[in-house]
Order: sequence, then C-alpha cells, then structure tokens
Amino acid sequence: MGSTGKLMAVEIRPCTLRYAADFVRRHHRHSAPPHGGRFAIAAIEAGQVVGVIVVGRPVARALDDGTTAEATRVCTVPGAPMGTCSKLMRSGWRAWSAMGGNRLVTYTLTRESGASLRGAGFRAVATVDPRKWSCPSRPRIARAIEAESKTRWELVNGR
Repeated sequence: MGSTGKLMAVEIRPCTLRYAADFVRRHHRHSAPPHGGRFAIAAIEAGQVVGVIVVGRPVARALDDGTTAEATRVCTVPGAPMGTCSKLMRSGWRAWSAMGGNRLVTYTLTRESGASLRGAGFRAVATVDPRKWSCPSRPRIARAIEAESKTRWELVNGR
C-alpha cells in the first residue's frame, strides 16, 4: 500500500550522481546533497522518480576499509509508496555487495525511528555524539542538524 492508500509497484533503476544530488537538493527534509559518491539508484512509480539513494565512501575515516560503503543520502518525496526507503536501502546493499563490498552503514538522527532501515534488515550498532567540525585551519559554519546525536546502522554480509 502506498501512503496514498494505493497499491503501487516501485521500480528500481540506476541514476546519475548529479541527478540524485539535484533530487536531494529539492526534496530532503534536512540535509544538503552529498559531495559525490560511488553510485546512485532511483525509485520510480508511474514514470516519476519518488526517491533516491546515494552510496559513497564512509564519512568516518575509521570505517573506510575498502569493503565498507555508506548510504550518504536516502530521500523520498512526500506521498511515496510505503516501503520505498527500505527498497532503496536493500537495492543499495545488493549493488554494493555485488561489487564485493561486505558492509553498508548509514545514520539517522536519534529522534528518527529507523523503521525503514529495520525493514531493510539493518541493525542499530552505535550512537554517535555530535562533533564540532570547525577548527582554525579549516573553519566551517555549523548547521543546527550537526548538534544532534545520530544512530549508526549497518548491514553486514552473513548477518
């Protein structure tokens, strides 16, 4: 069932990183588009893109072991069919796994439920406290979202 009450089939198709970044810019609730990525996938309903996932290198350097990737953005339009986020996450995992990857991580704000991640088979593995990114040698303007704790989720081969 879609969030509009209709049963709809969502198709999964590859898309360019540029298209996914533009989609995120227009539709994401609180994050800007990522700065690049490895690949992107779109969810399509009735000929219209209703969601995207961007998968790239892990932002946390300690997780960047060559076989771990991060879903840096997942974004759907209001009214997208239920399960669209879960379907995008599973598709991102299948693509990464097919390339030889063995772990996919992503983050949610602790105030978000993570239902779509649980639905895709991910499990919560850590709470990450806010971090100050600005320093004298690399000043940055802090955004309010960066002051919130996050939950790290992962899906690993064999689990």
